[in-house]
Amino acid sequence: MRRSLLLIFCISFFATSYAKPVLPEIMSNNMVLQQKTKVNIWGKADVGKTIVVKPSWSTAISKATTDINGNWIVSVATPEASFTPYSISISDGEEVVLNNVLIGEVWFASGQSNMERTLNGATSNPMLGANETIAFSGRNKGIRIATVPKTASMEPQETAKGMWKESNPENAPLFSATAYHFAETLYQSLNVPIGIITSSWGGTKIEGWTSRKIVETYPDIDFSEDALKAITERNRPTLMYNAMIYPLKNYTIRGFVWYQGESNVDAYDVYAKRMANMVELWREDWKQGELPFYYVEIAPYEYKDENWGAYLREAQYKAQSLIPNSGMISTNDLVEKYETKNIHPRNKKDVGKRLGFMALSDTYGYKGIWARGPEYKSMEVKDGNIIISFDNINDGFGGAEVINGFEIAGSDEVFYPAKAEIDTAKKKVIVSNDNIANPIAVRYCFKNFQIGNLYNTRELPAVPFRTDNFEIK
Repeated sequence: MRRSLLLIFCISFFATSYAKPVLPEIMSNNMVLQQKTKVNIWGKADVGKTIVVKPSWSTAISKATTDINGNWIVSVATPEASFTPYSISISDGEEVVLNNVLIGEVWFASGQSNMERTLNGATSNPMLGANETIAFSGRNKGIRIATVPKTASMEPQETAKGMWKESNPENAPLFSATAYHFAETLYQSLNVPIGIITSSWGGTKIEGWTSRKIVETYPDIDFSEDALKAITERNRPTLMYNAMIYPLKNYTIRGFVWYQGESNVDAYDVYAKRMANMVELWREDWKQGELPFYYVEIAPYEYKDENWGAYLREAQYKAQSLIPNSGMISTNDLVEKYETKNIHPRNKKDVGKRLGFMALSDTYGYKGIWARGPEYKSMEVKDGNIIISFDNINDGFGGAEVINGFEIAGSDEVFYPAKAEIDTAKKKVIVSNDNIANPIAVRYCFKNFQIGNLYNTRELPAVPFRTDNFEIK
């Protein structure tokens, strides 16, 4: 009996024994670490071992002792960003060395398919300018991207797959197009290395990226075994959070970018609050304060149910007021007329750029860069017209001579196409319909699919809006 117990002990001991420190894949060669802060380096080793971490940019060393589960984590001070490749030695008596490490700016990109879509494109879903972007990707040697593979778990995981890749024509085809163009915008402006961790999965709902503790409070979510089996894996709650978010919470970052919502259009009435819950959770996990959270308004698309897309966009816009240090970029002009049934519009280049403009303006403090297009402020009814005032018009309006997408309604609450004229002197838009003498409400691009063409002078589009709160029909 004693011999059997000893055998079991030995098997258990050696099953968790490590020849040298083991690092999560996100701690790999080619990684980018956040500049001028203290970053986390972590992993596993034998219980009771002392881990010594020595970065080549400093004479300082950091030490930690593994806990009863073999986990260890150290905090390492990083210098100012540069293109100097560094190394990091991690040793418990046996050494592991990470090479070609850059110090720069690190962001975390997540969402569903419009974030996941790669520069390579897919059948019926090409990416605008992809071949050129891939061909020139070797110029952006300071951009590194780590892509987390689609992984699901009902329980929070310790580690996730995903190794850092350099920007070059061999690697670039499998980079998220939105994330890459975001990185490229920061790279060309900040002139420092840019690292992006992309963790996305097409068709997923926001509840999949949130913890069970939070999602269990949602009355429409059922965690019973039968309920979970009845839906596809990608639509099940908490799976992506457990396997693709939680394991990466130790990686020190500058902020988040997010592109999701298409799978939640049928729950537009609760989306804003659920996104705020998710962001609060992530910020708590990362323990870095109110990290910036910039996100993308879902693109025009002809959903099967009337105005679901419009109401979801409205919820996304309102979410900014619930989420401190956040911002939404509008995309209602970034589709082609033939893309009514394409939920993955090809223009990810300008999506990434606009996210980059927002980060440059709001996070990095670039005063000359505008981040937002015109946003509805107020309306006045006068002489049968509705006169609309906007925020973020700066020097005035740009765009086409004939403005599309405005509708106007009278007391019957029925909307009809409207004529829109720009009052250049007052920087307002005057909306009217000759058949509606006493208008009471106006809408702009408040449809599932409506391409807008009202801009400010930096060609940032007006955000779709409505002035009414009529009952949804």
